[in-house]
Order: sequence, then C-alpha cells, then structure tokens
Amino acid sequence: MKVLGIESSCDETACAVVEDGRRILSNVVATQIPFHQVYKGVVPEIASRKHAEWILPVVRRALSEAGLSLQDVDAVAATNRPGLMGALIVGLTFGKTLAWAAGKPFVAVNHMLGHLYAAHLSEDIPYPYIGLLVSGGHSIIAKVSGFDQLEILGTTIDDSVGEAFDKVAKFYDLGYPGGVVIDRLAQNGDPAAFSFPMPKIDKGDHRYDVSFSGLKTAVIHQADMFLNKGYEKTVENIAASFQETACRTVVSRLLRAVEDTGLTTVVAGGGVAANSRLRAMLAGHPELHCIFPPLKLCGDNGAMIAGVAYHFLQRGDSSPLSTTACARIPQFKRGLANLAAFGRR
Repeated sequence: MKVLGIESSCDETACAVVEDGRRILSNVVATQIPFHQVYKGVVPEIASRKHAEWILPVVRRALSEAGLSLQDVDAVAATNRPGLMGALIVGLTFGKTLAWAAGKPFVAVNHMLGHLYAAHLSEDIPYPYIGLLVSGGHSIIAKVSGFDQLEILGTTIDDSVGEAFDKVAKFYDLGYPGGVVIDRLAQNGDPAAFSFPMPKIDKGDHRYDVSFSGLKTAVIHQADMFLNKGYEKTVENIAASFQETACRTVVSRLLRAVEDTGLTTVVAGGGVAANSRLRAMLAGHPELHCIFPPLKLCGDNGAMIAGVAYHFLQRGDSSPLSTTACARIPQFKRGLANLAAFGRR
C-alpha cells in the first residue's frame, strides 16, 4: 500500500510517498528558513503564503521521485493538527482535494503521532516503549502501546524545550533556528561555566513533568548570577550550559518514567531529538535501548504522516472530507483519557 503524506503544520512544506508504512519511496521537504531568519522566528502569515505557493510543486516532485502518478498511490494523508492554523489549512485542503479528485481514501493525521512514529520508518520497533517527543511546540513523555495508543505520563507545565532554545537564541541574536545554532555553539563552550537552575516539580502528578520558563528566564535575564568563578561569559559557554541544563531536565524525568514503568526502550521524536547533547546523554545510560530517527526525519516531514496513515488504513479507518484543521489540542491530562486529544476529526 502506497500512501502520499502531506505535512504543513509550521514552516516546512513537505510531501512523501511511503509503501506499507515503512519503505520511503520519496521524501521532499521545502524549508522556509531563509524567509523567517530575518524575524528570528516563524511568521505565520509568511508561512501560510509559502505553503500555498509551494504545495503543488512539492507534491509533484514527491510523486516524480517515487516514479509514480497520483493514480498509483492508494491513499492520501495530511496533517490536520496541531500547528499554525493558516499553514495547516493549506496542506489539509490540498490533501483532501487531491484525494477527492483521484477517488482515493483520505486520512487526517495528528502531527505529534507522526513524530513519535518517525523512528519506525527506519527500524522495526516493538511496542510498548517510552516515547519522548521533544519539539518546538511540545515536550511529552508517554507510554506508547501502539501507533495511536498513548498514555501521557508527563509534559511541560509552561514552555516546550524547543521554544526555550529558540527564545534564548533570539535574545542573544545567535541566529535561527535556535536549536541548531545553540547545538553548534555549545561544541566550543564549557557546560560547567554556568550553574543554571533545574525545575523543582518532583511530587505528585508532576513527577514526570518538565518546565523551561525558569531556565529561560535565568539564561536571558539573570545569567551573571549563575556564572561560576573562573569562567567567562561567552555565547559559547552560555549555549553549552543552557543546553546541558535543558537536556538534563528532560533526561531526569525520562529516567523516572523508565524506572516506574520498567520499560527500557526509549523512542525519541521531534526536532530536538536531533540535538547532539541529548543523544549523547541518553547514550550514556547503557541500561536503556534508545532509538532516534535519522536526522532528516527529526524535523517535520511527510513520511511520518504517510507512515501513521498506513496503520489507520490497515485498521479500516479513514477520515471524512469534512475533517477540519485544529491549531491546538486540549491541554494534556495524564492517562489514556488524553487519547481524545489525538483524534483525527
């Protein structure tokens, strides 16, 4: 079964063709980074306009690289939540129209299910496992029992880890996207230069939660207070110390989830899953089997959307053409009841 997947939730216009949920026949991603760099962040209006301009050539290229025509694919899928509303509407509307015109089934896919599935595109991963979703919009630790069966254990109580990276980079005028720039600068910095604070939300329902607003404030407005004696206040040292604290925050909560559930396989997804320090930190725990997507699949892409859609179709599920876009999903609540937030309609 060949599924064409479209992803347009933020600033990447992406389309891929995936066979049987695993074999990537094509994976085209058109990045808008040059158009947003001057603003040091994504401008929603620019993003939606670029999606409208690029969606047709990107889809055509994905079909061409796969050596297929539209009639050769078995279904069409597109992201419908969460993300920038205008950006979502472009990809979703195009996907639904394409499916209708070709007489193919349509599947709307939650963007976050896609990120958690990305590693499955390159490796056969048995369920259950602990899923770690770290991106510009979300920080989630979950027990994953199936491609759409999640038990949310913890999330952020304020900012996501990716947002913190971007805001710190913007304040220090380091460049955009912030996560990539900070990762690069940190290679030449000392993570011991600053003793930035980690959140103290250790009890009750917050045992697995993370928080980054306090860290972000400390790095942006109070860095001098946390500078250790004998170190210089350089952007490289700030980047290295901030990155170290952010990754330690995520890993500390993740290890709690591993200990409490007894699951030692950890599957990561999302843009921050490409961070070299996070990968190295988790690799330093030999008791864990940590699986990361290839770097090209950490960011937004159509392959992860097509992969998830395949499993919905195998189960006999598809989405009506009345399916709408949703910029946000309900505030996360722990437990299986939160699965409603991952609905496709």
